[in-house]
Amino acid sequence: MNCLTRSVFSKPLTPKPKPHYLTSSTFKTFSQIFQQCAHGRALHPGKQAHARMLILGFDPTVFVSNCLIQMYLKCRVLGYAAKVFDEMPQRDTVSWNTMIFGYAECGDMGLAQACFDAMPAKDVVSWNSLVSGYLRNGECFESIDVYVKMGSAGVGFDRTTSAVVLKACAAMEEIELGIQIHCVSVKMAFDIDVYTGSALADMYAKCRRLDCSLRVFRELPEKNSVSWSAVIAGSVQNDRFVMAVELFNEMQRAGVGVSQATYASVFRSCAGLSTYSLGTQLHGHAVKTQFHSDVVVGTATLDMYAKCDNVADARKMFNSMPNRSLQSYNAMIVGYARNGQGFEALQLFMLLRKSGTGLDEITLSGVLNACAMIKGLLEGLQLQGLVIKSSFRSNVCVTNAILDMYGKCGDVFGASYVFDEMVRRDAVSWNAIIAAHEQNKNKVGTLSCFVSMLRSRMEPDEFTYGSVLKACAGQRSLNHGMEIHSRIIKSGKGTNLFIGGALVDMYSKCGMMEEAEKVHHRTEQTMVSWNAIISGFSLLKQNEEAQTFFSQMLEIGAKPDNFTYATVLDTCANLATVGLGKQIHAQIIKHELQSDVYVTSTLVDMYAKCGNMQDSLLMFKKAPKRDAVTWNAMISGFANFGLGEDALRIFKNMQLENVEPNHVTFVSILRACGHIGNAEQGLYYFRTMLSDYGLKPQLEHYSCMVDIIGRSGQVDEALRLIQDMPYEPDDVIWRNLLSICKLHGNVQVAEIAANSIWQLDPQDSSTYVLLSHIYAEAGMWGEVSKMRRRMRYDGMKKEPGCSWIEVKDEVHAFFVGDKAHPRSTELYERLDLLVVEMMGIGTSKAKDAAMRDQVAVL
Repeated sequence: MNCLTRSVFSKPLTPKPKPHYLTSSTFKTFSQIFQQCAHGRALHPGKQAHARMLILGFDPTVFVSNCLIQMYLKCRVLGYAAKVFDEMPQRDTVSWNTMIFGYAECGDMGLAQACFDAMPAKDVVSWNSLVSGYLRNGECFESIDVYVKMGSAGVGFDRTTSAVVLKACAAMEEIELGIQIHCVSVKMAFDIDVYTGSALADMYAKCRRLDCSLRVFRELPEKNSVSWSAVIAGSVQNDRFVMAVELFNEMQRAGVGVSQATYASVFRSCAGLSTYSLGTQLHGHAVKTQFHSDVVVGTATLDMYAKCDNVADARKMFNSMPNRSLQSYNAMIVGYARNGQGFEALQLFMLLRKSGTGLDEITLSGVLNACAMIKGLLEGLQLQGLVIKSSFRSNVCVTNAILDMYGKCGDVFGASYVFDEMVRRDAVSWNAIIAAHEQNKNKVGTLSCFVSMLRSRMEPDEFTYGSVLKACAGQRSLNHGMEIHSRIIKSGKGTNLFIGGALVDMYSKCGMMEEAEKVHHRTEQTMVSWNAIISGFSLLKQNEEAQTFFSQMLEIGAKPDNFTYATVLDTCANLATVGLGKQIHAQIIKHELQSDVYVTSTLVDMYAKCGNMQDSLLMFKKAPKRDAVTWNAMISGFANFGLGEDALRIFKNMQLENVEPNHVTFVSILRACGHIGNAEQGLYYFRTMLSDYGLKPQLEHYSCMVDIIGRSGQVDEALRLIQDMPYEPDDVIWRNLLSICKLHGNVQVAEIAANSIWQLDPQDSSTYVLLSHIYAEAGMWGEVSKMRRRMRYDGMKKEPGCSWIEVKDEVHAFFVGDKAHPRSTELYERLDLLVVEMMGIGTSKAKDAAMRDQVAVL
């Protein structure tokens, strides 16, 4: 029987203030106290009550003992619960079921199974406790196995059994078994029950059968927040974000209250759609329904803001949360890493460590990605040390992040060492090591890892093929690229959008534009493939074709991105078609891309190359952000336009704003010094490259120095610089020297330069023409005749000069002696008038020079 306990607690056992469980003015039985302590998980007053019961020698009934066991299990003191159970003289079914559930709750399925096996009489609750216990501990197969044995034992299923085993099917994505259980549920009329129906809808959604999930949901006679939450979450899991939002709106119209899980799913939909405005409205809805302070909803909200590229609002949400879970920190760290704010991610990770919240594989992966993004190898090494000391040392997700960090920080050796030491490798591991080699321009290593992956019987995915094709494109390795393409076709991935874009890029960079076009038209045309083929034509200087494809892209309604516009602007710069460039500039403003630093730099460059320095400078001044590329474009524009002093002034401003110059910057600076004829200043900048900025001069910088020194009259010094430089001279630098020789009439050095060019390019006709000019200006007419005879003997002709002009959106091109233009007669008449006028005002020296030029032209 149950004893009344008012007098029992007249004296406290300890001097501590008495808990409210023991100071009630009403009579309470031991069973009531144990139940109240279990509900509040109040272990200390529960133990006090247990002690008082023992002191009084009270003989508890089975019910009281069951309440005591339940209290200890709720307080997660499994040892005390087991001792009470073992000392019970009599046990009923509830006693056994409580212990089975308790062992399962504490994760000890071995003891739960042993207790179940020892149970003299099992009911449906006993079986359900075991089924749900295995599921709760991630052992889904065992859960289903117990369900099968339950049916074999002739125990009738109830709605809880069906719901739990359907959750196991959902976790394993076992659609066939799920359908069988659905049939059993229909037979027993459980399918119309809201509890089982919700589990069915959830199972079908997680097995990627959203249509079946929605059908089950629609046929439910009664729907609650759980069933609504199941189909909304299912829509999100199947990437049907718009449908999830529509279901949420329908749920609101039905007057069903929103739960924590529903908010989390809908915020995920907003994140997937990148709909910031809808996300803010839902945030307001959550505030209105008093869910804004809930840690799960708060985490989903800040994750939505981060994935909508609004990290500032995500951080505000994070800071306003009264309680933060590990998931909150993870969402914020990953958000920072995704948005390029690696340092902020590291700072938040340090804050997490100080909070004592702990960490998991998502935390470590996120912060390692942040290190990779900022190329923080030292920070990454420290994190690796933390991983080695933790229980995540063999976690494949964390190890993959370490591997990726090494690759992106340029340490291929470190990446290879981590990969070789991995106990278990998945497809991500192979992709990471292949990408590490590709990112560091190691084509041999990339292909070698790819072959090893095939030998390990790991099937490559689109990311694998993307990295390998990128390596082939970067090294212009057409043969390897074609072999990879063949394997892609055999694997059935030839129509994959991602791989299709990589193939177009590979063929474009290998100069096989015909093949690139075939792949482009054969696969679904994505922005990647459009950009790849347009940039391919641009790289090959086939600018008109690039602009044609850009027009086709607009005709089908594809929306260009910043890379597309930058590439097409580059073609406008190459063709000097400033009219088309201005039209594209207008489109950029219309699509609000003018703040993109990449686009701004290309606009500066385009206007400069088209000779419109005023607009180029205006774009430069209006640029909201200026990186090294923007500064280089402006410096290069002034230098190429012959405004050397302005170029040097811009460079000084660049230094004042602490923008680090690169090799391209110094090419433009040296050209500017060449234009103003300041050899001393040019030599100063050439030396400071290495001394002040750690930039080793490259072949192009030596070419600029040859021009600077040569223009100052020191032709022999220019030749000596070429002979002493640490690079093998190419035809460009020799042509540069040959042009200087013509300027100063140095025949001896000109012959050395010409012979060096012919060794590199025997069929170069321009060298014959230029050397003939030098001989003619020196009065060496015999040598001029030799050049003419040699050109005729070798069957070479001077490349005809070409010029073009854009008039009313139409480009007019002209070649030497060309009569194909429809207005050629009128043009030649006007040209003859200009020649007569020029000859009339020219000096005799100019006439002599013109005569020599005619002879040299041959």
